[in-house]
Amino acid sequence: MNAFFDYVTANYNQIFNLFGQHIYLSVVSVLAAIIIGVPLGILVSRSEQLSKPVIGTANVLQAVPSLALLGFLIPFIGIGSTPAIVMVVLYSLLPIIKNTYTGLTNIDADILEAAKGIGLTRSQTMRKIQLPLAFPVIMAGIRISAVTAVGLMTIAAFVGAGGLGYLVFSGVSTVDNNMILAGAIPACILALLIDFVVGKLESKISYTNKTSASAANKNAGRRFPSKKILIPATASVMILGAAMAYPIVNAKDKIVIGSKNFSEAMVLANMVADVVEDKTDIQVERKLNLGGTQVVFNAIQRGDIDMYVEYTGTGLVSILKQQVSNDPDQVYNTVAKEFANRYNIKALKPLGFNNTYTLAVTQETAAQYGLETFSDLAAVSNELSVGATMEFTNRDDGLVGLADKYNMQFGDVKAVDGGLRYKAIKSGESDVIDAFSTDGLLEEFDLKVLEDDKGFFPPYYAVPLVKEETLKEYPELEKAINILAGKLTDETMRELNYKVDSLKQSPEKVAKEYLKEEGLID
Repeated sequence: MNAFFDYVTANYNQIFNLFGQHIYLSVVSVLAAIIIGVPLGILVSRSEQLSKPVIGTANVLQAVPSLALLGFLIPFIGIGSTPAIVMVVLYSLLPIIKNTYTGLTNIDADILEAAKGIGLTRSQTMRKIQLPLAFPVIMAGIRISAVTAVGLMTIAAFVGAGGLGYLVFSGVSTVDNNMILAGAIPACILALLIDFVVGKLESKISYTNKTSASAANKNAGRRFPSKKILIPATASVMILGAAMAYPIVNAKDKIVIGSKNFSEAMVLANMVADVVEDKTDIQVERKLNLGGTQVVFNAIQRGDIDMYVEYTGTGLVSILKQQVSNDPDQVYNTVAKEFANRYNIKALKPLGFNNTYTLAVTQETAAQYGLETFSDLAAVSNELSVGATMEFTNRDDGLVGLADKYNMQFGDVKAVDGGLRYKAIKSGESDVIDAFSTDGLLEEFDLKVLEDDKGFFPPYYAVPLVKEETLKEYPELEKAINILAGKLTDETMRELNYKVDSLKQSPEKVAKEYLKEEGLID
């Protein structure tokens, strides 16, 4: 517990900023869901033919896994806050629509008949009778949506939107429970706080909490504060929308640097950002911890980011879908040429180290089965389970290709993302994991790295990828970034990763300290 408080004390500024982002994203999402959901609920309450397809569609959206929905949205609307907000809005619609529909359609028929008898029109009945009486039920749906939105918004970090999920995802990838708790606990507190605030709001303005139903028939038109809710809500959405658009409209002399969702990628992204800021007048926005290869590459294609650091082997096999080659120069030249021709993306000079994939086991497993090479592992693979990242299990230069090259057929395959796979192998839940040769956690967990004796994995040299149009706009960018060319060895990168993964230093701090020690920035 002391370690957790020490972490919070040392990083309270970051936690506070992420907490503010989380509130902003959650409130925008809920307000948008209310503005869409309540009118839809009113509409379907008036039309039985519309109620089934509308509520049915909302039910289907609720059943789609959140990550799957987010992944589907990325190719269409990119990364950042927009897909996260759209995702949460879609998930928030069902309780709002359904509760609005239920509240309006379950009002006593005698009350509606009385309203008709005194000459109220259908619109007047809705405004003066039905909405006031259904208000507590509608608010219950809004409360559910608001609390759900806070939890769902932790996934916003997956697409670079920020929020407390950034700490959760980063903590998982670095096996840092303090970081996970620093993101999860404020999110729980925020959910409880929002539920309390919405509950108090309901009790203050709900007409049915103050008067009887008969009095509502007489005074609801005067007492129900529909305008007091609608106008501030609409104004809030407009203000928050303007705030979201402002940085985009006013972005001048700024590039966006992204990264994948593991420590090394974030260290490298911070290095590049620091060098650009030190050597040029260009402002840098960092969108880190975005996800796997396809998420980040999709982002640079769409222009959501201007550059990120990729690996030559990943570019060759996973993106270009070409045959594996073990010649580092050939792989780099192919990637550089094809990326320029196909995507208008330039591959700058390699940073120096080769972070190839490998397989690792515990020292006990290696001794028990006499494991030194991949071939040794293949011979007993049917007796073992592998805990690999989700991306590795589906890549041609991952388990798919290993099955062909080495005839590896593991007894069980467990997709465990981030640093959790290190916990899994240490606890005995899996016997083999995929790893990068520069992973700092290999040393911390004292794992045995096996030899790729048939040379299956291609070279994975780290290379900055930059959009051609960005280089045309900022020609000084290439020279600045190439300061890092050839500077990082395998040993250096492993040491930097160790500082992040094992010593729990931030990627920002590790990157900046290295650059200053090497005299690469002032």
